[in-house]
Amino acid sequence: MQGEFVRSESSFRSWVTADGAPGPTGEGGFPAEPGRYHLYVSYACPWAHRTLIVRALKGLEDGIRVSVVHPVMPPESWTFRDDYPGATGDRVEGFKTLGELYRQVEPGFSGLVTVPVLYDTRRRTIVNNESSEIIRMLNRAFDAWGRGDLDLYPEPLRAEIDAINAEVYEKVNNGVYRAGFATTQAAYEAAFDALFEMLDALEARLARQRYLMGIRPTEADWRLFTTLVRFDAVYYGHFKCNRRRLIDYPSLWAYTRELYQMPGIAGTVHMDHIKTHYYASHRHINPTGIVPKGPELDFNAPHERAHQSG
Repeated sequence: MQGEFVRSESSFRSWVTADGAPGPTGEGGFPAEPGRYHLYVSYACPWAHRTLIVRALKGLEDGIRVSVVHPVMPPESWTFRDDYPGATGDRVEGFKTLGELYRQVEPGFSGLVTVPVLYDTRRRTIVNNESSEIIRMLNRAFDAWGRGDLDLYPEPLRAEIDAINAEVYEKVNNGVYRAGFATTQAAYEAAFDALFEMLDALEARLARQRYLMGIRPTEADWRLFTTLVRFDAVYYGHFKCNRRRLIDYPSLWAYTRELYQMPGIAGTVHMDHIKTHYYASHRHINPTGIVPKGPELDFNAPHERAHQSG
């Protein structure tokens, strides 16, 4: 459709595996080892946020360290300025921009410079920059050093998880961007309608059961969460997704609060980075760069989801 936002494909697609064998894509030779791999992330980016969540849930904070980019992204992409609270600079290579890291690995790289990046500090190369694959590596490859008892992608549920992931990605995760970055009225309205049709369906689903797959959270819940937690602060106004707010959906709002309150999750949510990035970076949408002070959202309010059956 004319004016529709189309997301670029990720460029680096190798896998870290427990024994270094090749994964589903890319080359082998990346065995899981604590301290060897490094994550480059933005606290603002919902795709990078997925990796921080799985890293926290699996207890891998000590084994996989993190560098955090500055929340304001200039046209040339992410920088390692450390003059904003929580931005760390590049803790491995000392670069000033993330593009320098990409060009170190692939001289002349001219593709899209994105986060997250899973980086091998021993081979000094990018293993993978596709968030959906990185979270599956973190889920299983490092079980010898993390929470091996927690499986966010259990075999019996994989087909169902893949199906809901695909629909949530198209209509919600990427759907808010398709609305916000549309350049024609028709493209915007198509994305807007699909988004709220899906949110309505998710509201009905979560009114019947506690999590997307039933009685326990899986990767599908966390992939949805990173969009929901940003919805009222960013997507509702900035991306014109304004039919309803998240807080107008009783089940979705309570579900988001429950996930936020799980151990380790609140520490991955940095609303200052989130709002500063979107409002100050997207000058074609928000020319003044003014970052709104609101809304006030109490993610710690009681959620009362424990009564929901699977």
